[in-house]
Amino acid sequence: MKRNIGFIGCGNIAKAMIGGLVKSKTIAPQFIMASNRTTAKLEEVQEKYGILTTTDNKAVAEFANILILSVKTNKYYDIINEIRDSIDKDTVIVSIAAGRTIETIENAFEKEIKLVRTMPNIPAIVGEAMSALCHNDLVTEEEFEMVLNIFRSFGEIEVVDEELMDVVTAISGSSPALVYLFIESLADGAVLKGFPREKAYMMVSQAVLGAAKIVLETGKHPGQLKDEVCSAGGTTIEAIYALEKKGFRGHVIESIKMGTEKSKKLAGK
Repeated sequence: MKRNIGFIGCGNIAKAMIGGLVKSKTIAPQFIMASNRTTAKLEEVQEKYGILTTTDNKAVAEFANILILSVKTNKYYDIINEIRDSIDKDTVIVSIAAGRTIETIENAFEKEIKLVRTMPNIPAIVGEAMSALCHNDLVTEEEFEMVLNIFRSFGEIEVVDEELMDVVTAISGSSPALVYLFIESLADGAVLKGFPREKAYMMVSQAVLGAAKIVLETGKHPGQLKDEVCSAGGTTIEAIYALEKKGFRGHVIESIKMGTEKSKKLAGK
């Protein structure tokens, strides 16, 4: 079975995926083609990774047996209308779009298609993405495993029920922005007390990275790890108190709730 991989759209996520595929040697560059409406991004990935590029979306659709739609959500239906007749019946289409369900994409193609719905996130740029995936009934186990391997090349994966994809959009797709805001706020606090900003960003970012690795590698509950750091009468519990009395957890939970609801609205739910 040939494994030509096509990308329609060459933004940050697509570039990160291409980089992951090439660096991990999952797919050789000559079996990857990307299209974009402007040439600057194409020239960048062609020079960096040696893949095939074009401004013709139909050419990518005809080339690929795994076709990744990496375009803005509001452009999805325009792209589908453009490439619909260029899709082979055995092509596996991979969707990366908040709020676009398997059913709505199937209906847009107006024919039976093999479809995988995914939600990666921006840490794919550094090979640390968290991606969730599900698929329709026409995708075989072998085909789905090929798609999973693509996503494994730039991070971790989880297979989920489609009904959970709106939550995934909030906790995985959007959450890096919340973490960036947290990092910036911690650094601002350090600057307030006279600490140099660039050093503050570095130290806070490393602390966040290290804390996350402890959760992943030990399997301990985050609450337990928090308790282990909070000495009686110490500085850490004082900082925790400052956040809790302002409803920190409730605000974070509310942000995930609202992000999930927004994703559902995009799907017309």
